[in-house]
Amino acid sequence: MNNNVNGVVDGESVVEFSTIDPKVQELINAAIKVRNNAYCPYSNFAVGAALRTKTGEIITGCNVENGTFAPSVCAERNAICKAISEGFREYEALAVVAYQETEFTSPCGTCRQTLSEFCNKNMPVYLAKPSPARVMVTSISKLLPHAFRPSFLLQK
Repeated sequence: MNNNVNGVVDGESVVEFSTIDPKVQELINAAIKVRNNAYCPYSNFAVGAALRTKTGEIITGCNVENGTFAPSVCAERNAICKAISEGFREYEALAVVAYQETEFTSPCGTCRQTLSEFCNKNMPVYLAKPSPARVMVTSISKLLPHAFRPSFLLQK
């Protein structure tokens, strides 16, 4: 995956923000807004995530750090846990917004595995910066192609 934010807009994996569907722009803007609520005094790396349910609701989450680091919660897991606790189990898309100067920020390994448990493997994932000139378009299966699936536990 080419993560270079200054890479060529190819219309597939990197697109101009202005050309994407208004519903996707709304999702990215929700992630941008919730990013402002991040509690990250140790890393100073604020991340916002917005998850659209199949029924159209947007559930947001931001990263929440803890001084011991281990119990910190990433934005993506915050959003998915919040959605689940509110009774939502089916999702259409995820937007992740964070700032790195030269690259898009994609979900960490733990978040990828969590997302793969609750989201369709082909669900689109949009990676953007707080001022989204360009957006990387990917999917759960591209982020974690060989995910451990809950169905593996049911096999005998």
